[in-house]
Amino acid sequence: MAASAASAAAAPTAPVPVSLRLGDLVWGKLGRYPPWPGKIVNPPKDLKKPRGKKCFFVKFFGTEDHAWIKVEQLKPYHAHKEEMIKINKGKRFQQAVDAVEEFLKKGKGKDQASSHNSTEEKNRRNSSEERGKQSVGEEKHKAGLSGGKVKKRVSSVSSERGAKSPLKRTYEQSPRKRGRPPKDEKDLTIPESSTVKRMMTGTVAGFKWPPSPAVCYQAITKKLKVCEEETGSTSIQAADSTAINGSITPTDKKIGFLGLGLMGSGIVSNLLKMGHTVTVWNRTAEKCDLFIQEGARLGRTPAEVVSTCDITFACVSDPKAAKDLVLGPSGVLQGIRPGKCYVDMSTVDADTVTELAQVIVSRGGRFLEAPVSGNQQLSNDGMLVILAAGDRGLYEDCSSCFQAMGKTSFFLGEVGNAAKMMLIVNMVQGSFMATIAEGLTLAQVTGQSQQTLLDILNQGQLASIFLDQKCQNILQGNFKPDFYLKYIQKDLRLAIALGDSVNHPTPMAAAANEVYKRAKALDQSDNDMSAVYRAYIH
Repeated sequence: MAASAASAAAAPTAPVPVSLRLGDLVWGKLGRYPPWPGKIVNPPKDLKKPRGKKCFFVKFFGTEDHAWIKVEQLKPYHAHKEEMIKINKGKRFQQAVDAVEEFLKKGKGKDQASSHNSTEEKNRRNSSEERGKQSVGEEKHKAGLSGGKVKKRVSSVSSERGAKSPLKRTYEQSPRKRGRPPKDEKDLTIPESSTVKRMMTGTVAGFKWPPSPAVCYQAITKKLKVCEEETGSTSIQAADSTAINGSITPTDKKIGFLGLGLMGSGIVSNLLKMGHTVTVWNRTAEKCDLFIQEGARLGRTPAEVVSTCDITFACVSDPKAAKDLVLGPSGVLQGIRPGKCYVDMSTVDADTVTELAQVIVSRGGRFLEAPVSGNQQLSNDGMLVILAAGDRGLYEDCSSCFQAMGKTSFFLGEVGNAAKMMLIVNMVQGSFMATIAEGLTLAQVTGQSQQTLLDILNQGQLASIFLDQKCQNILQGNFKPDFYLKYIQKDLRLAIALGDSVNHPTPMAAAANEVYKRAKALDQSDNDMSAVYRAYIH
């Protein structure tokens, strides 16, 4: 008996289920990402609830992400706040927590204002009732003196008050106790949870609601949310997919990937993590070994990968590499036959991508360009921005892949548009980086603190993760590549050529390009783009 009791005492207790409802603040676990603060909200009308286990639709603070999350992947916000803060130290995570606190602060202010207004209303009603009692008492007194009737006058007083205060009339007709609001009024003042109405009536810093009537939700492949804008572009929000198990539902198509550089490595890793079947190839075969260990298959040549896969992605360094990959010996083109799909994710010029599209389509293949905006860290985190153009059907077929590798994807129309947009984006980024380096060196030579300059910039309108990271690289003298300097210079060169092709001046980009060229001459090509700083100090 004692042994039985001891055994019972030692047995682990089952976790007590937590009751959650619409409007609750929670910690949600989505796939490989750390627990993140969010709020249970109503999903868009056309985004159906997944079958299977119970789940809630969660909007995450500090991001554009929202997803169906299983109950087992959710924890109440307040009860687990300290625990989560201890295990997560990232800047974006802290910004998300700050957004929650700001949201709660604003909500508390509204609650107090609502409570104050309710108190005033209650006092006003009580005062009105007292005046009514006094009036009725006066009528009774007058009736007693004159022998007249009271009932008709009381009815008249009530009617006059009722015209001004329908709420008072409701009280008189209701058997409820005085001072207790009727059900209809209660529904007007108390939301379904302590915070849900505040979420519906406004936004807080870092927590944006999808614009209501201006945005059109369309259900496409993999239940993906597509927002059509006036520009004709299409945006895919990464976390809107069927995150039934806290992850993405992978396509059943066989995926190939060519090129395992800084960007390609992170992309392939995320494709594998999300359950895709991937065959890889790289010019330096040793780079494939790690991914083979993670479950990828090895392709001996680009042609073999294309011939054995349904959709093949490629991410290489420049226009020459992109052409050689397709047109060279045992290249992509040799594996293309009707129905085979090729997606080029390299950042190249529009002429190059148009030429590649033509030769792929001429063999019966389908083509999509999809260059990515980001760096090695964002690639590893699956937070790239994908700019796509070409075959719209292929774009939709790639939905689960794009969700695995990126946070957002845009469809920009005909082939060449994505290449142009990508060059413009990188032109702005490269010029900004050169300006940052110029400012830091000017601060140094004029006797100003570079750290103080960074602190000031981080408190102003230019504050961003990019600014902070690149400045930290410079201050610490750490130029380990996150985005190769030689590639941003290549993109500046191609962007300037794009401007020349339409007779559009690009003097800022041209000036920045010269600084990067000097940095390359100082042997900084294989360092991070922030090493452009060294062009100013030599």
